[in-house]
Amino acid sequence: MDLALNGKRAIVTGSTSGIGLACARTLAAEGATVLICGRNEQRLADALASFAHGDVTGVAVDVTKQEGRAALLELCPSPDILVNNLSGPPPRRFFDTTPDEWNTVLDSHLLTPLEMIRAVVPGMRSRRFGRIVNITSAMVLTPRPHHVLSTSARTALTAAAKAISIEVASDNVTINNILPERIDTPRQEQMARAAMDRENVTYEEARAAQVQSIAAKRLGRPDEVAEACAFLCSEHAGYISGQNLRLDGGSSPSAF
Repeated sequence: MDLALNGKRAIVTGSTSGIGLACARTLAAEGATVLICGRNEQRLADALASFAHGDVTGVAVDVTKQEGRAALLELCPSPDILVNNLSGPPPRRFFDTTPDEWNTVLDSHLLTPLEMIRAVVPGMRSRRFGRIVNITSAMVLTPRPHHVLSTSARTALTAAAKAISIEVASDNVTINNILPERIDTPRQEQMARAAMDRENVTYEEARAAQVQSIAAKRLGRPDEVAEACAFLCSEHAGYISGQNLRLDGGSSPSAF
């Protein structure tokens, strides 16, 4: 299927590794002009070198800072596509969290993507094309005690995105969320190491438990998330907005 992304301009945040990098690669392979970013210059350079083809540039910025967002938008002032992605907050149970952690997570995983949306939507509406995809988490729909920081900030983003999506749909601007679970990225390695301390198990046992927790009995691949993201960014997805697409290997017990 031709996703009709040739020539579209895309910003993908948090895109020097994992799901963000996979999304950027797929969009570039489909013909989009892609701007990637990350805070570490070496990881950014490595990520840029990993692209086999496509029109891709990158900048080392902290997107959670106003100056970082401004630098992105200076390089790509009129994006057609925005993929909001950021590595997940540290796993914490509520009574182990601190006020500073809450402030940091709410700023990075709620306010930062909303500020990016605020910056790009007016231009998208005037051009009558825009695709925004927020990479959140399956924990939005199935909260877990040790993911209280993540699920709280991302659930708030989900509600805000839904409200905004209704307002902009008539201008062919869509806003959707992808909710991944157990995708084989450095984040899952981090989660396995957290489980080692929390559950007193070995790393191998923690990784095996991750696999067994998924109905498909395997971890998801970043490119599987990226292909779903690319479709939501395409011309063909103009009638899909305000939705949550859960990519979890069939693990959710809910039919909805």
